[in-house]
Amino acid sequence: MESKFSKGIKLTNMDITDRFFNKLMETVRNEVIPYQWRALNDQVEEAAPSFCMRNFRVAAQLGKKRRELGQEQLPTYPTHIFNLVPDSMDNLEDRFYGFVFQDTDFYKWIEAVGYSLSQHPDPELEKLADEAIDIVCAAQHEDGYLDTFYIINDLSKRFTNLRDHHELYCLGHLIEGAIAYYQATGKDKLLNAARRFADCVDRHFGPEEGKCKGYPGHQIVEMALVRLYEVTGEDRYLNLAKFFIDQRGQKPYYFTLEFKGEPEGENSPEKYHYHQAHRPVREQDEAVGHAVRAVYLYSGMADVAKHTGDKELFEACQRLWDNIEYKKLHINGGIGSSPDGEAFSYNYNLPNDRMYNETCASIGLVFFAKRMLESTPKARYADVMERALYNGVISGMDLDGKAFFYVNPLEVEPEGCKKDAQRRHVALPRQKWFGCACCPPNLARLLTSISSYAYSENDDTLFMHLYLGGNIKKQVGSQIVNINVESEYPWDDTVGITMSMEKDTRFTMAIRIPGWCPDAKLYINNEELAPDIVDGYAYLNRRWKDGDTIKLLMPMEPIFYQASTNVRANVGKVALMRGPLVYCIEEADNGSNLQLVEVNVNAPVEVIHEDDVLGDIIRLNAKGRRIKESGGDDLYIKFSGYEYEEIELQFIPYYTWCNRGVGEMKTYLDWYKEK
Repeated sequence: MESKFSKGIKLTNMDITDRFFNKLMETVRNEVIPYQWRALNDQVEEAAPSFCMRNFRVAAQLGKKRRELGQEQLPTYPTHIFNLVPDSMDNLEDRFYGFVFQDTDFYKWIEAVGYSLSQHPDPELEKLADEAIDIVCAAQHEDGYLDTFYIINDLSKRFTNLRDHHELYCLGHLIEGAIAYYQATGKDKLLNAARRFADCVDRHFGPEEGKCKGYPGHQIVEMALVRLYEVTGEDRYLNLAKFFIDQRGQKPYYFTLEFKGEPEGENSPEKYHYHQAHRPVREQDEAVGHAVRAVYLYSGMADVAKHTGDKELFEACQRLWDNIEYKKLHINGGIGSSPDGEAFSYNYNLPNDRMYNETCASIGLVFFAKRMLESTPKARYADVMERALYNGVISGMDLDGKAFFYVNPLEVEPEGCKKDAQRRHVALPRQKWFGCACCPPNLARLLTSISSYAYSENDDTLFMHLYLGGNIKKQVGSQIVNINVESEYPWDDTVGITMSMEKDTRFTMAIRIPGWCPDAKLYINNEELAPDIVDGYAYLNRRWKDGDTIKLLMPMEPIFYQASTNVRANVGKVALMRGPLVYCIEEADNGSNLQLVEVNVNAPVEVIHEDDVLGDIIRLNAKGRRIKESGGDDLYIKFSGYEYEEIELQFIPYYTWCNRGVGEMKTYLDWYKEK
C-alpha cells in the first residue's frame, strides 16, 4: 500500500550547491554546532547555563554508585521541580540542574551533527561526537531507561508525571539524534541506547493488560518511533507510536488519573486543550493548545496513518491542517499566536506585536507539511512549508549564527517589549542562549537536513517541493540518474534542471508550481510546454535522455497582500512580498515612529540588489508618506485631519530584521492609493 507514497531523499544522495541554503548550512556547521557544544557545557559567557552534559556525567557517576552500594543507600531529591537553577555556578552539588527536558539539548545537537557529517565529513567533529556519546551512554540505567532527571533524583518516580515531565519527549529526541548519527557514520552505539530506552518504554506502556495506558504530555516520540520502525523494521515501534496516538484524549483522562488529588473533570475537556488531549485525535478538527506539541502530534499522526493505511486518522490530519492554514497561520509562517501557553489562539486571532510565533512551532509546521506531502503531494502543503522556512524559521537566528529568537513578532516597538506586560515575551535583541533551549538546536537540525524537505521520491517519481540547488542521485531501476538543479532562489526567478545518465530512462519529475506564481512557465529543451497540473504539481513523465533540460520560470514581482477581513488586527493594512519572502520595514532604514507610516499601493516598487551588512539580498523600495506629528503637548485635539510628507520606504526581507541593532519593525502597514 505504501508504494504510492514518497519519502525524503537520503541526504547522501544530494550535494547541495544552493547559494541561499548552503550559506545557512555553512553557518550552522562552522558557527552554530561548535557554539552549541560550548553552550551544552556551560562555556558561553553571559548565556543561560544548560547543565546538559554535566547532568549526564552526574547520572553516570550515581549509576555506578548504585551498582556498587544499592539504590536505596543513595539520597533522593524532589521530583516535582520543573526547572532547578542554582544560586551560584560555584560549588554545584551532584544533582540535576536545569529543565526536566535538558537531555534533549544534546540529542538535538547530535542530530544536527549527524546531518552535517553526512554532507561534510569532519574527523575532529566526529571524534568529539563519539566522546560525547560515550558520556551519554554511560548514564543509561541497566534496564535501558535513560532520563537524567529521574536517574539523578529518584528512579522510583519515573513515568509518574507524564503530563508535565518529559521522559517520552526526551526519548523522541534521542531516537531522532541517534538515527541521524547512525545514518551519517554507520556507528550504532547511540542507536542501540535509543533502542534499549524504547524497549524499556514498550515494556511499560501499551494496550495489553497490566501496562500503563498513559501518553506523553509533550509529543514527538510518536514520529520518532515511526522513524525507528523505518530504520529497524521492528513493528513494535510503529505499534507503540500508534498506541500513544490512539490513547490520547480517551476517557477517563489519563492526566486526571495521574494526579489522584484532582477532580475527574470529565465535563471540562478544555483543561486538556494545552496537551491536545481534550478528545480522541480522530475527532479533533481545530488546532488548539501548545503549538509545538500540536504540530509534533499531527506529524506523528500523519506518519502512523501513512504506514498503517488509517484513512480516518489521515482525514483528521487534513482537517487540522486546514484549520491552521486557513484560520491560524501568520503571513511569515508563524503559528501559536498566544503567549499564554505558547499556544494557538481562537480562529483569526493573529495579532502582530503581541503574538508568540515560537521558532520551534514554525519548524514543527515544516515537519507536518513534509509528512502531508509524502502522503498526498499537494502544492498547498509545500507553499506553507516554504513560507515558514524562508520567513518564520530562519528569522529565529542571527545572520552570523550566534544569537537566537524564541519569539518571532511581525511588529516591534522596543520600549513596549520592556514595559508592556503583554509584550515582554519578545526579547530583543536575539539571545545568546536560553535555559529552555529548544529553538537553537531545532533550527540547526532542520537546516542541516534541508534537502530531505526540498525533495521526496518513490520508485518512479522525484518530487521537487522546494527549489534547492544541487546535484541529486535518483535510482531508476538499475540505473542512477544524476539531476543537476541550478537555482538562485529566492532572489532569481529561474530554476534550471539538467539530466545526466548513461542510457535513456523513463521516470517522472513532479515539479511544484508555487501558489504565489500560478503563471509560472515550464520548458523542456527550451520548448515551452503545458503539462498536466495535479494539485499544483506539474508531472513530467517521459523517457529522459542524457543532456535533457527543464526550465521553470517564475516571475517575481513585488506583491502587496491583505489579510482576510476576519483578521481584525490587519483590516486596512497590507504586507509586501516578493516570491516566497515576506518583507518588513525597520527603524534602521526608515526612522522611528513607524506607526506614522503609510505605503502607496499604486506606485511601482523598486527591486534593488544589495550586498551589505544583511548579506547578498534583494531590497524593495516603495513610495509612501509619513503623518506629520501634531498636537504639541495636548493628548487630544479637535479633529482637523493629518498632514503628510512624501517618503521612500525601504523594505528588507523579514528574516534579516534585528541584525543591525534593536529598533522598531513593522510588517503590516496602513495603505493608500495615489497615482
